[in-house]
Amino acid sequence: MESFTKLQDELADTENKIQAARRFYNTNVLSLNTRVEQFPSNIVASMLGFKKEVFFEIVNAAEKEPVKVGF
Repeated sequence: MESFTKLQDELADTENKIQAARRFYNTNVLSLNTRVEQFPSNIVASMLGFKKEVFFEIVNAAEKEPVKVGF
C-alpha cells in the first residue's frame, strides 16, 4: 500500500512539473514574440532571422485526460 501511495505522489509531482514547464515555455514565447514585434528590438530580430513562435496548447481533449496507470 505504501508503494502505491508513493507512486500516486510521484505521478502528481510529475504532472505538476510538466504544467510548470508549459507555463515557463509559454511565458518565454510571449516575451520573444513581444520583442520580435516591438521597436527597436524588431530591427535586430529581423536581421538575425528571429520569428514569432507559437504557444504550447493542448488541442484535443484526450491529451487533457490524466494518464491511466494499470497494474
